[in-house]
Amino acid sequence: MIEQNSLEQLKQIINIVDVVSNYIELRKAGANYIANCPFHNEKTPSFVVSPAKGYFKCYGCGIGGDSINFIMQKENLEFYEAVEQLASMYNFTLSYTNTKHSKDSSYEGLLEKISKYYQKQLNANHSILKYLDDRGITSHSIERFSLGFSGESNDFINFLNQHQMPFDKLLEIGMIGKGNYGYFAKFNSRIMFPIYSSSNKIVGFGGRVLSGNIAKYINSQQSKIFNKSRILYGYNFAKESIYKDKKIIITEGYIDVIMLSQAGFGNAVATLGTALTKEHIPLLSKSGGDILLCYDGDSAGINAAFKASLLLFNKSGGVVLFRDNKDPADMVLENKKEELMNLLNNPIPFIEFIIDYIANKFNLQIPIQKERALAEVLEFYKTLSPILQDEYRLFAANRLKIAPYLLKTRNKKENKPINHQKSNTQIVEEIIIKSILENPNLLDFSLEYVNSNVFEFNKNEFDCLINGDKDDKNLIGIMLNQSIRTLDGDDFQNQLRLFIINQYVKKMQIIKLNKNISYDEKFSKLREIQDKLALLKNGILVRFD
Repeated sequence: MIEQNSLEQLKQIINIVDVVSNYIELRKAGANYIANCPFHNEKTPSFVVSPAKGYFKCYGCGIGGDSINFIMQKENLEFYEAVEQLASMYNFTLSYTNTKHSKDSSYEGLLEKISKYYQKQLNANHSILKYLDDRGITSHSIERFSLGFSGESNDFINFLNQHQMPFDKLLEIGMIGKGNYGYFAKFNSRIMFPIYSSSNKIVGFGGRVLSGNIAKYINSQQSKIFNKSRILYGYNFAKESIYKDKKIIITEGYIDVIMLSQAGFGNAVATLGTALTKEHIPLLSKSGGDILLCYDGDSAGINAAFKASLLLFNKSGGVVLFRDNKDPADMVLENKKEELMNLLNNPIPFIEFIIDYIANKFNLQIPIQKERALAEVLEFYKTLSPILQDEYRLFAANRLKIAPYLLKTRNKKENKPINHQKSNTQIVEEIIIKSILENPNLLDFSLEYVNSNVFEFNKNEFDCLINGDKDDKNLIGIMLNQSIRTLDGDDFQNQLRLFIINQYVKKMQIIKLNKNISYDEKFSKLREIQDKLALLKNGILVRFD
C-alpha cells in the first residue's frame, strides 16, 4: 500500500490546473478555470476548476473531486493506479508499506532499464551508428534523446530473463508478445526512440526499421501509461523553449524533431504516427502561443494539414508545407537554415489554408462546381465568430471568384427574429455580482450601500452571495459568462455609484406616478432623493434606501 504520509506529500505538489489541462483546454474565468465537461456532452461550459481549492466540479452532470478523482474517472483507473500516474507526472517517488511496488517493478523502472539496454545495443552496432551519422544526427543528440537499437528478439528476451523482469507487465504495455513458441519482442531490429511524458518519464517507444517490407515506424501499443493521442514526441525537451518563444512547431517524424533541435529550433515536437487529434489541443494550447503545422507538401501531408487546421482554426499560427519531397530534417542537413526560418516565419493562416484547400477541390470555371465550393466554404465559414467572418469575407470571395455578399450567413430562424439583448440594468447587476464573486472583499463594501432589494433582475443571486451559497446555478452561470466583465477598486465603486443613481432616478418616477400618497409626502420624498442624487453625481457614495 501507498504510505499515507507519501500520499499527502504528493497532494501538496499537485496543481489541478496542470493535471486537467493535459486532457481538456481550460479558459481563465476570474480566479477559476472553465471548460466543456469531459464527462458528458454539453455546448455551454459548466465544468469549473478551482486552483485555490484544488478541486473540479461540473455543474451539469454533478461529477467533482480532486486531481486523483479526475484521473480515476478520466482514465478508468483504480485509486492506487491514479496516484502512481500522478506521481509519475510530477517526478515524485512514492513510499510503500511493502516492496511490492518498488521502482524496479514499476512501469517507469522497467522502461528505463529497457531503454538503457537499447542504448547499449546501438553503441555496439557500427552500421546503425553510421546510418544516423549519414542522416546528420550527432552523437550529442543520440545521447540527449537516448536513441537505441532493439536488436534481435531472442537477445531481448534473454535480457529480460537475466534481469527477472515481470513478463505480465511487459505484455500489458506491449513490449513483448506471446505466441505458440513462447515470448517474442514486439520491436525487432529497429532504431528505438524513447517517448517521454511531459514530466520526463518514459511511457513508450517508437521504432524505425531500416529495410524490409514491413511498417517503417511502429509505436508502443495503447496502454494505461501510453496514449499516443495525448503525447507529443520531444515535448519534454521542447516545453521550456515553447513557453519562452510562445511558439510550437509540429512535425511528422522523430528525426525532424531531433534535427530541428540540433539547428536551434528547440520548440519542435512530433505526433506519434497518427493524425493530430482534439486530445492534443490542450497540450498545444498550454503556452498560449503560435501553433505551426510543418507537414510534407505531398497529397497525404496536405490532407493531414487540412484535418488538423479544422481543429486549430481559432488558434494563432498556421501551416508550413515543405515542397520537393523535402522535410525539416532534409533542410537542416542541407544547411538551409535561413530558408527554413523564412518558411516558419511565414505560415499560411489556418483559416486561409482551409478555404484554399476547399477551393482547390473544385473547378471554379464551372458554375455548378463553384456553387458546390461555396456551399462547402459556407459550412466552415458559419462556424467562425462574427469578427473572423468579417476579416475573411473578402479573402474567401476572391478565392472563389464570387461577390462578397454571397458569404453572408443566414440564421435558420431569420424570419422570426428573437431579441436576446439584456437591459443595461441587468448587465450592470451581473457586472457587480461577478466582480464580487472574483473579489469577495467587495461584498462587505457593497452592503454598506445596497441590499438585495435594489436588484431588479438578480435579487436571488445577491441573496445567495450574502448567504455564501456560491454553488447556486445562476451564480455559476454569471461566473462562467465570458461576456460579463469584472471591475475592481475605483472602477467598481464608480459602477456601484452609477447603479444607485439609476435606481434613484427610477424611484423618483415611481413616486411621481403614485396617487396613493399626498402632495406634501411626495414632495418630501422627491426632495430627499434629489439631495442624495446631488451627492452621488459629485462622486460621493450614499446608501440606497
